[in-house]
Amino acid sequence: MSGKKSRIGRRLFLMGGAAIAGAVAGRSLTLSTNARGPLFPKPEDAMADGVLNDASELSPTPVRRHITLSSAPDTATIEAIRKELEAAKAAGQPFVASAARHSMGGQSLARDGAVLTLDQEWLEPNTAARTYRVAAGTRWSTVISKLDKIGFSPAVMQSNNDFGVASTFSVNAHGWPVPFSGCGSTVRSLKLVTAGGELITCSRTENADIFNHAMGGYGLFGVITELELDMVPNALLQPQFERLAGRDLGKRFAEALATDPSIQMAYGRMDVSLDRFFDDALFITYRPTADQSNIPPAVGSGIVSRIARDIFRAQVESDEIKHLRWWTEAVANPAIAAQSTRNSLMNEPVITLDDRDPGRTDILHEYFVSPSHFAEFVEACKDVIPASYQQLLNITLRYVNTDRDSVLTYATEPRIAAVMLFSQEKTMRGEADMARMTEALIERVIAIGGSYYLPYRPHARLDQLQKAYPRAADFVAFKRKLDPGLLFRNGLWQNYLSSI
Repeated sequence: MSGKKSRIGRRLFLMGGAAIAGAVAGRSLTLSTNARGPLFPKPEDAMADGVLNDASELSPTPVRRHITLSSAPDTATIEAIRKELEAAKAAGQPFVASAARHSMGGQSLARDGAVLTLDQEWLEPNTAARTYRVAAGTRWSTVISKLDKIGFSPAVMQSNNDFGVASTFSVNAHGWPVPFSGCGSTVRSLKLVTAGGELITCSRTENADIFNHAMGGYGLFGVITELELDMVPNALLQPQFERLAGRDLGKRFAEALATDPSIQMAYGRMDVSLDRFFDDALFITYRPTADQSNIPPAVGSGIVSRIARDIFRAQVESDEIKHLRWWTEAVANPAIAAQSTRNSLMNEPVITLDDRDPGRTDILHEYFVSPSHFAEFVEACKDVIPASYQQLLNITLRYVNTDRDSVLTYATEPRIAAVMLFSQEKTMRGEADMARMTEALIERVIAIGGSYYLPYRPHARLDQLQKAYPRAADFVAFKRKLDPGLLFRNGLWQNYLSSI
């Protein structure tokens, strides 16, 4: 696993602000201070003393063993995984499998345990069935590259291309494609090595109970080795932009998807400047062009994305720059936006908008609310966020359809997903302020029947998790039944689920 830093990224001019956090893995730790208090340990360039971190840069975790596997999911790879599981059990250590470690609260880390990094490139498409089999640790960039050459695209993936496919399934992440639910809704089957070393196939018809728990199950039921997922034809898409009031975005999102099945991708943005906080919104939809005869190869970041980084990062503590950023999104972007392929829209690495500031870190929040309650969500955000001393740089709104499979579902009905990117000081004060704001915002979201996403900082109270995820007790009971020795453990288990 490379020690090179990978952080938040997304095109501002051609597609808009920031999306999903990247990975910080395999690095040693040093301590710094500033006038406002001690900084959290910050990662440097190489691992020492068995310490790993995640994308928050606030989760330094000592580990006993770090293993990387890059081979295809063949017999030798399965045997290697079994060997590592047996070694961890014999040593009484927890075990966790991971890829890019883009979570933010130790969900992909096992304290004093064995951490497996899967970094693979294996993929086999089936154009007749419109599916593809892929190794668990294959990155979405590889998926796009291989499918693009045969005219296809992943049905659902995260909005950045750096992450492992099994990791996306394990947090049931979603993206821009509509009208889908999370990525798990497009997974046909998977293979998984249990705590006892058995390789089993799981699907909606075979070992369905394990399949439903592993979807959004944070790796707590076994090591996924490969998956079979849906793919769809790649397409050349034309964007359309609509300005509207922030409070109206949720209902408009749901209405547009209900009345226009030609929409293939969609997202929303809102003005985050403090003096106009969430007052204005932009709704962007993508539909196929009339001529699909000459679809160009997928491309990634260009020079415009890199220029946009300076504007994006200058927003910290500056409403003037936030006004400029909103102008680029709401005025300049619609004027220059061009056609793009489905694959190109998703083919973006998280490093594009790297903050390069050792004193700050990017922290993601994500909340899920019914379109009918979106206006109440906007009011809650107006009440809580501006008074929190936290620097909100971006909010992206997406649509997530009902999740009918996973036990730890965040979408018991169609939901608007609000993905927020904060720039946080790496100080004790900054962390305390963030924790207070998060707890308050979660409380308001739960009050309107919403939920929050589990891969981020562990600032929610246990009772809030149980309210947002009412089947958490069932999830834990099944975990203890399938893995009675609790071999598979991580930060989510230690911080929350072990207490249920």
